[in-house]
Amino acid sequence: MAGLLQAASAPVVIGAVYLFIRDKYEKEPYKMLFLGLLYGIYSTFVIWAVGTAIEKIFPHTESPFFSAFISSAGIEEAIKFLFLYFLVFHNPNFNEPFDGIVYGVFVALGFAWLENIIYVLHKDLGGYETAFARGIFSVPGHGLFGLEMGYYLALAKFYAQKRYLLGAFFVPYLLHGIYNYILFLDRNILWIPFLLFVLFLWWLGFKRMKLLLERSPFKNTFIKKDRIL
Repeated sequence: MAGLLQAASAPVVIGAVYLFIRDKYEKEPYKMLFLGLLYGIYSTFVIWAVGTAIEKIFPHTESPFFSAFISSAGIEEAIKFLFLYFLVFHNPNFNEPFDGIVYGVFVALGFAWLENIIYVLHKDLGGYETAFARGIFSVPGHGLFGLEMGYYLALAKFYAQKRYLLGAFFVPYLLHGIYNYILFLDRNILWIPFLLFVLFLWWLGFKRMKLLLERSPFKNTFIKKDRIL
């Protein structure tokens, strides 16, 4: 049991530590980072409740499109967006663009953490193979969707354009939906397009991080201090 819990938690810890290190110009308070994870965990229960209600309205709907874009990506990204927005959008700690990515990923990792534990400890679906597969794809996938959400939320806050606020939901929603749809079709021939899509998500994520780090208002101050040291 302890080993499986560690296996389920490892990719979340790695992702959180990596984002903390990348946020090099002005670190976020530990309390806010903890709240980000906690909000993500809380969102899991809300997502489950909404998903259960949707199942009652549309019972036994097994269409890959419906499952991918409505009952999973649609519900998950909408609720995570609301949790993220109310956590940070008007918070004074959200004072540089890269913070959007940090908080977006932390909320997503909070959700992925609890979801991963549920899957890995499942008596039929769980185990170390599940932990490995989800550690490579599912947990990083949630983190990358959260990165996109935080990226557009940062643009909405610091560049004051409402279309970016819409993008904070719709971009991760579409990416998540496409990701799930390919998996739900469950065809071997689609593994290559799926892997290419995952690589595209990583490329896009690194590009977003680099761009917002370059736009940090604390960058020059950090460089000056670094030169003094």
